[in-house]
Amino acid sequence: MSYEEVTNLALRRGFYFPTSEIYPNSPGGFWEFGPIGERIRQNVLAMWRKELVRKEEFFEISGSLILSENVFMASGHLESFNDPIVQCKKCHSLFRADKLIEEKTGENVPESLSEKELNEKIRLSGAICSKCKSNEFGECRKFNMMIGTNIGATGENKCYLRPETCQNIFLDFQRVYKISRKNLPIGIAQAGPAFRNEIAPRNTLLRERELGQMEVEIFFNPNKINEVENWEEVKDYELNLLQVGKKEIEKVSCEKAVNEKIVSGRLVAYYLARVQQLYEKYGFKNENMRFRGLEKEERAFYAKETWDFEVKTSLGWVELIANNYRGDHDLKGHSKGSKTDLSVNEDGEKYLPHVFEISAGIDRTVYAVIENSYRKEMKNNEERVYLSLPKKIAPYSVAIFPLVKKDGIAEKAREIWKELNNKNLEVLYDEKGSIGRRYARVDEIGVSFAITIDYQTLEDDTVTLRERDSTIQHRIKTYDIISKIGE
Repeated sequence: MSYEEVTNLALRRGFYFPTSEIYPNSPGGFWEFGPIGERIRQNVLAMWRKELVRKEEFFEISGSLILSENVFMASGHLESFNDPIVQCKKCHSLFRADKLIEEKTGENVPESLSEKELNEKIRLSGAICSKCKSNEFGECRKFNMMIGTNIGATGENKCYLRPETCQNIFLDFQRVYKISRKNLPIGIAQAGPAFRNEIAPRNTLLRERELGQMEVEIFFNPNKINEVENWEEVKDYELNLLQVGKKEIEKVSCEKAVNEKIVSGRLVAYYLARVQQLYEKYGFKNENMRFRGLEKEERAFYAKETWDFEVKTSLGWVELIANNYRGDHDLKGHSKGSKTDLSVNEDGEKYLPHVFEISAGIDRTVYAVIENSYRKEMKNNEERVYLSLPKKIAPYSVAIFPLVKKDGIAEKAREIWKELNNKNLEVLYDEKGSIGRRYARVDEIGVSFAITIDYQTLEDDTVTLRERDSTIQHRIKTYDIISKIGE
């Protein structure tokens, strides 16, 4: 399987495709989700809500996409949310300087490097322009990725599209905390779009200008970082850690990670475990997941500790989640900027909460789930392509196929479709083309089961139930469909 094969399937079946694609000059980095892709995307979100938000009793909000300039002055984004860019002298193409170096050398380039240091690294790396193959570049400079807009009839109110969903959470913390009727720690979650003026968007959903995030900010008392209610459930669970300065992934129990101070405390280890367990349910094998510890120079400007959750793909290891211990950076900044005291008073102690963040990319996760489930095999001397999606991620649970459209078979198929639909199953109906082509079509989009209604159905009320991955077929009674699918 390759990135190109997955992208070809996604475009051919309409999982996702470029925004405004009928116009030749539309900007890159914006993607639409088609009917099948949006179903998969919503199922990815539903599993995040079920396995993380609800099980951990987080509070979910939905915040505005546009926030005041003052918010981003206080958060540090106007000063620090920058990428280093460099321009080819020959064809004038722009590149992210750090990515230019990484693609040539394979090394991770720290965010904190100065323009002078980046210039030297580009020179030593032997990097060339991917457009014209020149090796002559101008001087590096910092480029702020915020996308601005003016609000009001006279445009006097300077605002920005949010570059991450978490700022709404920090701004709403005090109100949500008061109505939650709970002591810390509490988690506040949000899923939605964020906007970044990426220099060189690429690899479809992996680097976009409008990106989906599913994010949680956990607010806690830093003096109680080791007081975790459900610690016994994860203490022996092994995390796949690539620690700073090490080259090999190690399996480390949560207990050991805390005792050996690999992580800051139990709260961090606990939520890393919950992240890894969630992605197991998305279908990723243990050996294809890791948490990569970031050195201080690599971390975002607000992070005291970062573990990037990455999965192995045809493009190498791809980051899906930034797990950041943000300290009190955000609440301190917004307390000062808004002149509002965002501290809490619990058990006679007044303090500014610290924050641990789980910032996951929705669209990146969708891409990784699709690639991870992509299968290609030879069957009966023909190539077969299918998506072995986890059944709760599949766009439809079952497809209904009438063998032919005459003699009452289509009517019987519609009757079964209606009955299953009323049982809250996601059901696809298809009566076009041969049965073989219909099987191939639903295999490619990852439908878990297919049911064929034929002449025998009219005689004995049985149907053929076919399972996607194995292609095994069973003849069953119509009243057994629900129980068989459940098995």
